[in-house]
Amino acid sequence: MPAAQVRKRDGSVQPFDPEKVRSGLEAALADRPVPVDTVELLVARTEALFDSASSVATDEIGRVVLEGLRAVDEVAYLRFASVYKDFQGASDFEREMAAMEGSPEPAT
Repeated sequence: MPAAQVRKRDGSVQPFDPEKVRSGLEAALADRPVPVDTVELLVARTEALFDSASSVATDEIGRVVLEGLRAVDEVAYLRFASVYKDFQGASDFEREMAAMEGSPEPAT
């Protein structure tokens, strides 16, 4: 089965690339005390969720990655969220941390 087609925010479409998920996770988890195999597990989980989809939006992929990171490491979650949600300043971090504290941790 061909890879899911990813609908990007700018309207373009390209095949799902697990390497892009991996690089985003690696950047978010850099220098964090997280087991080495965590990146591979999160990439595999993300890829499996969209394996049978014909089309998926980048926002959906980002939400899945955020859920995985939140369960693994809050600092990595905030790093990824800052790019994914296009944080513009400290108030964006504060708002995200308040939301994290106010909602239950996702199931893993």
